Amino acid sequence: MSTRSASVRPKTGSDRAIYTFIAVFSAVLYTVLLIAPVIGGKLVQQFGLTPTELGTLFSLELGSFSLATVPAYLWLRRVNLVKATYVFTAIVIAGNLVSGFMTSFALLVALRVVTALAAGSITVILLTLSGKTSNPSRAFGIFVVFQLIMGAIILSVFPLLFAEASVGAIYWTLAGLAVCCLPFVRLIDGEALRRNAPAATGGVPAPAASIHRGKFAIGLAAVLLFYIGLSGVWSFMAQIAGSAGIGLSAASIVLALATIPGIISSLVATVLGDTRHRTIFLLGGYLGLGISVALLFGAPGLVQFAIAAMVFKFAWTFILPYLLSSLSGLGGGGHVMNTTNLMIGSGFAIGPLLSGVLIQSSGGFTTMLATAIAAVVLSLIGAMAIQSKNAKASAQTPSDEPSSAGVAGV
Repeated sequence: MSTRSASVRPKTGSDRAIYTFIAVFSAVLYTVLLIAPVIGGKLVQQFGLTPTELGTLFSLELGSFSLATVPAYLWLRRVNLVKATYVFTAIVIAGNLVSGFMTSFALLVALRVVTALAAGSITVILLTLSGKTSNPSRAFGIFVVFQLIMGAIILSVFPLLFAEASVGAIYWTLAGLAVCCLPFVRLIDGEALRRNAPAATGGVPAPAASIHRGKFAIGLAAVLLFYIGLSGVWSFMAQIAGSAGIGLSAASIVLALATIPGIISSLVATVLGDTRHRTIFLLGGYLGLGISVALLFGAPGLVQFAIAAMVFKFAWTFILPYLLSSLSGLGGGGHVMNTTNLMIGSGFAIGPLLSGVLIQSSGGFTTMLATAIAAVVLSLIGAMAIQSKNAKASAQTPSDEPSSAGVAGV
């Protein structure tokens, strides 16, 4: 956005302004999720954490990020969005800043939960405003791509800037990035939702419209299992590499490079949109995800680990929009996608914790990886079960659900 002339600034509340707001905040807020493997390696070194403790930290942080959706039902249509975003951003800045000084693991966990709740609250605003644009699919694409770009940048510079630093340096960097978001808050219309809040419901979303409850339950299970499997593996990628004799710096470079196929696949999915070939795309994506996890068994060398990480990231971000569009095609309005967001958060919370317990109890990664593959297979079965004529219909009729972009943590 140029500062040379006010005439080139996006009009507050316009599509361009909202796209800019989404790009900046999604890039910064989701960085901590995307670089979880790197942060995990540093936390293990600094605090001497067990796999269960590390999994618990990630589970609580990732779960809190998504659970912010629940209280949002009460405040989202009652407050000025500009003021709310300023408050939540200030909490994110303070939380990351203080996290860098923590020497107590228990206090660090508490801080990460509070910080994640604030970040998740901003995400609720991002996802809701994305549906207010004339092209929600474009807003969704921006939401995903800028997360991945920022994750790639930080993972790329990590070996150079943070190799000898404590985990605090990473948290302080996140705080600085959040400060850079503040000038963009004024781009949104603070009253956009409060003006349109339904008086009859006091701003609380109305009950869901008619929906096939059986398929809805299967679809929710597919999303939950998908995130349990992928978050459980992704959170321990650095440890898997380390057990195979791959150094943290090399693993960080690999994970940075793996973000490139993730960006490509999200762009491809955005350009292709929802088509009659959705079922084929889902099958291909799930097959790639399963193969990538299988490549991590044993003690993979650097090349095999790199291939696994790149295929994993490509498949992850390629499956996601088609899995969500399958659910949104079941009907039920925003209630469906809000509940889906809760399943995403639950999967993110359960995955790392379950993986940590399995790693510690078995003394290796084999049981954890086998469980992840089982979760992926079951998720695939669920995703196929909810495919119907809706796949074709949704390809012809774009969805206008505000939360259809609700990918909490790509």
